[in-house]
Amino acid sequence: MTGFLLRFFIVAFGLWLASELVPGIDVQGVGTLLGAALLLGIVNAVVRPLLLILTLPITILTLGLFLLVINAAMLGLVAWMFDNFSIAGFGAALLGSIVVSLTAWLASYFIGPRGRFEVIVVRRR
Repeated sequence: MTGFLLRFFIVAFGLWLASELVPGIDVQGVGTLLGAALLLGIVNAVVRPLLLILTLPITILTLGLFLLVINAAMLGLVAWMFDNFSIAGFGAALLGSIVVSLTAWLASYFIGPRGRFEVIVVRRR
């Protein structure tokens, strides 16, 4: 449960950061931000794998760059479901998905597979 909550707040932070950095992304209110983070997690767990399978040939042809388009589409889908969350266009969705992905990737460096902070101790002799 701790791992889920930690990753949830990381995605929420990534969405907030994207709304601050990327022009064209507007999130109004903390409730909308937290709801969008939860819905983005659900969409990424349910819809994204189906899209990955369906678009596998295009993804292979583009050497994986089409995954950025899929991530932008998932963010756009979440924005479409919320009234107080808007994305101006595909470019904003693409940049926003990159910000959210980089935030989650950087945070996952410090989080282990069980959702706990990992501390690595190196002892030199």
